[in-house]
Amino acid sequence: MSNQEPKLSRRILLRGAGVAMSLPLLESLPVWGAPLRSTQKDPATPPKRFVVQFMGTGISPNNWGAKGEGAQMELSKSLAPLEPLKTKLNVISGLFNKPSTGVGIHPGMTGGILSGASLSRGAVLHGGVSMDQVLAQRLGQETAQPSLVLSCEKPLTGYHESNFSMAYSSFISWQDADSPVPSEVYPSLAFDSLFDNNGNQRMESVLDRVSDEAASLRRKISREDRSKLDEYLNSVREVEKRAQRMRSELVKAADNARGKGKPLVAMKRPDDGLPEDLRDHMRLMCDIVALAIQTDKTRIASMLMCRDLSGLFYPFLNVNDGHHIASHSDNSEGYERITRHYITQLAYLAGKLDAMPEGQGTVLDNTCILWLSNMYSGSVHDNSHLPILTVGGMGGTLKTGRVLNFRDKGDENRKVCSLYLSLMDNMGVKLDRFGDATTRLAGI
Repeated sequence: MSNQEPKLSRRILLRGAGVAMSLPLLESLPVWGAPLRSTQKDPATPPKRFVVQFMGTGISPNNWGAKGEGAQMELSKSLAPLEPLKTKLNVISGLFNKPSTGVGIHPGMTGGILSGASLSRGAVLHGGVSMDQVLAQRLGQETAQPSLVLSCEKPLTGYHESNFSMAYSSFISWQDADSPVPSEVYPSLAFDSLFDNNGNQRMESVLDRVSDEAASLRRKISREDRSKLDEYLNSVREVEKRAQRMRSELVKAADNARGKGKPLVAMKRPDDGLPEDLRDHMRLMCDIVALAIQTDKTRIASMLMCRDLSGLFYPFLNVNDGHHIASHSDNSEGYERITRHYITQLAYLAGKLDAMPEGQGTVLDNTCILWLSNMYSGSVHDNSHLPILTVGGMGGTLKTGRVLNFRDKGDENRKVCSLYLSLMDNMGVKLDRFGDATTRLAGI
């Protein structure tokens, strides 16, 4: 908190040596956020947020789907983890990304999943700006960080047999037609970016460094806000402890790689410092996104939970094959468990946001989490329609608790880019066209 500021802000920073900690909305402080900008109509209205979660190589088709609506919605086996959230859920089927069909399997199906752009083969990358980065470019000036781009798996290099670069399989967020957004795969470094944690004190607790300002703030806010502040700081403490453990593993891995004369990127998990247990990795990344969204550090985030052609393994699910090979038997019990594992990550993040009070509802009510994969069936590499979910109401602009099927609506009326246009409208970003779409998705 700056002594030069005439009054406190609801969106406040606690500062310490080499660290700045954003806080959640505190109702008892005089104003919302930074000084009112001309683009903000109502400083008392919580901002809208958008998050993407991506799972590569499709789902378990025979175990996917839903019927009914609202509290009576019946979820399939793979979607069962979303049972507590089904009134805030949309299950969308039948949409497709036409430019990625008929071009060959894997990279060509993935690199334009959020842009709807046609991709170039060969040595030169060329596609389109992804919709999350369109939002970041238009809205990012309102937050300290325009977007947060995370991954739970390192990218591939080289080329696929279809002559598409493996970069298309490894990134879903693209900042321009030729460049993906570099994604952060290490939780400790993602945590550092959240709190601007840098310099020679980076290994020290961020909470310890802002403790004096936190104590001063507690004396200025209401009892209810003190409870909210304490809960938030406790959450940060728990995430920080886990991130610091992973930081230690990263330091050891870097030293080991230097000793072997290898770059860290060439090392395999866990020798590269990434958590051996994917559950720890994914949960911590979800926690970091939840903190970033709650505190308005950013309003746009993407999470590549596993890339296309994924090499992740799941011993905790009793599955022997790696992800990609397992997807070739996508209706097997093993791949169903893999699919349900990724839906569990969605349910975990959405549940975290739904437990955070904000305004007249929760943070999830002001957020849309879009979950999707680059194909429906990995066994036949079918991306003629995509598995898509949304969770959250995006500030009341997105009706939820619905099962929406566009399979028989005709190709012009089932473009995934039409969905993106609708979602960007809800965020306040109006475009005449995006990707191959010029119209909004009917009924969304």
